[in-house]
Amino acid sequence: MGETIRVPGDRTQEEHVEGLPLGTRGGVLVPYTFPRSGEYEIRVRLVRDRDELVEGLLETHHLDLLLDDDLLQRLTIERPRGRDHTQVDAHLRLRFHATAGPHRLGVTFPQKTMALIETKRQPFDARFNQHRHPRQAPAVQEVSIVGPLDDAALAGTETFETPSRRRIFIARPQTAEQLDDAARQVIGRLLRRAYRRPVSEADFREPLRFFADAAADRAGTRSLQQRFEAGIEAALTAILVNPHFLFHLEWSSHADLSPDFALASRLAFFLWSGLPDDTLWELALQDRLSDPVILRAQVQRMLEDPRSERLVENFADQWLYLRNLETMTPDLRAFPDFDDNLRDAFRRETQHYFAHVMRADRSVLELLHSDYTFLNQRLAKHYEIPHVYGSHFRKVTVDPDQHRGGLLRHGSLLMVTSYATRTSPTIRGNWVLENILGTPPPPPPPDVPAIQPAGGAVPVSFREQLAQHRANAACASCHDLIDPVGFSLDRFDALGRWRTRIDGERVDARGRLPDGTVVEGVAELEAGLLQRPEMFVQTMAEKLLTFALGRHVEPRDMPAVRQIVRSAREHDYRFSELVVALAASRPFQAGSSEE
Repeated sequence: MGETIRVPGDRTQEEHVEGLPLGTRGGVLVPYTFPRSGEYEIRVRLVRDRDELVEGLLETHHLDLLLDDDLLQRLTIERPRGRDHTQVDAHLRLRFHATAGPHRLGVTFPQKTMALIETKRQPFDARFNQHRHPRQAPAVQEVSIVGPLDDAALAGTETFETPSRRRIFIARPQTAEQLDDAARQVIGRLLRRAYRRPVSEADFREPLRFFADAAADRAGTRSLQQRFEAGIEAALTAILVNPHFLFHLEWSSHADLSPDFALASRLAFFLWSGLPDDTLWELALQDRLSDPVILRAQVQRMLEDPRSERLVENFADQWLYLRNLETMTPDLRAFPDFDDNLRDAFRRETQHYFAHVMRADRSVLELLHSDYTFLNQRLAKHYEIPHVYGSHFRKVTVDPDQHRGGLLRHGSLLMVTSYATRTSPTIRGNWVLENILGTPPPPPPPDVPAIQPAGGAVPVSFREQLAQHRANAACASCHDLIDPVGFSLDRFDALGRWRTRIDGERVDARGRLPDGTVVEGVAELEAGLLQRPEMFVQTMAEKLLTFALGRHVEPRDMPAVRQIVRSAREHDYRFSELVVALAASRPFQAGSSEE
């Protein structure tokens, strides 16, 4: 078996990669779980240009192969004679022994000092394009991991343990007579966790049948432990394709099951995107989880648990459009400094920011405005914020004249609400109305013509083009609400950089909120939004409830949503209080069983 990890083609590999040792540059860090202890082979392919020449190979370079930060091998990369580069990286492979389980595999280059290339007084940060700003040193294109390759591992005769196997095999038979008893112990625990409720004898029937068939197969040619593991593998396969595992079934309608089991599942899927742990299980078994005091304590415990990071990765990425970053590729003629490093930095700034508000239990209003953000060197340089060095992200206090702090100032949101060549007040305004104020405009009428680029001898600004577009009565009904909100963010370009002029003309950032409040620039927009904080908090509560229930918020849910906002307001809108109130609400407590 094998796996190939490919590095994005537009990733610059001239600087240190977070997680790899200091003193290295570029490459990739791969979290990899080796299925069995044994011999594996790693193969590395370098980036080539369209002529199939290895990029940046101006002199001899070295490549380090690392396992859990320990150096496995340092390989040399020589510049070949002539233009045949087919064998340049053919030797970049290594066989090594790895123990079963999760490891960190690193492929990187020792850092070399390099004098500044005086092609420009301010060189580009992006170096991945052959023609405009080519790589100055070789880069990793892909890493392949193949194995296990030794006979013992391939035959399955070598004993090994991994964290996941230790959690599954809580019992093992010592004799053939103990085979069935050990299987019931292992399968019983798997069934309970997979189905998220107490299990009956009927639940055992199919997994045990699969176990017996697999354990009996070739019984004379396998050891007792091999037969046992083959049987558990088959039983686990049956469990994982069962509808009780695949679907979020509600059990509160069953008279013999406590509604607390469904509540435990909803909490775990909501905050951890996973299964309930033993603490939730025991409380549900005792019918105590729905007690308001215990429920509050469990929500706070779950938010403090590292598994709540999945709320950032799943809810925040969805709500804040971070998943759209992968599809965004700005025009490199207009934005030559853009690369995958900056795209990744945009995402991580917003994720770190949201996670901080959640973990520090800050007011959710800090998502709109604060005096800090999270930066690494690449992003700080893009934002023109000095004295931030290194690849790791850290909390940075910012001054007002640095124009950073809240979500509306993040490069991630500003880029996903722009076009490849320019900003879009319409997209930005629509995003604020829908995701911050919770008042999405109606969909556009059919057959509305697109805005055409300005033509003729007299230049026309984009604001004037939109004004002409609004002259159409069918367009004005929506654009009169959307565009003024978007124009207040126009001092940020399509990559979130601060600007004061566009094509020599001073940026006009005058805007207007839907209630008629006139604002100019992002600071006044934020102030206008914070004058009525309940609108933003209600929108966030609706988004959280939609995520938690897996369905849209309906009119019947709105009294509960308003109660969530009132409860959070009594505690300064702290994140945990918002989630506690949501978990105690009627829609969340009832789940999909509510009629």
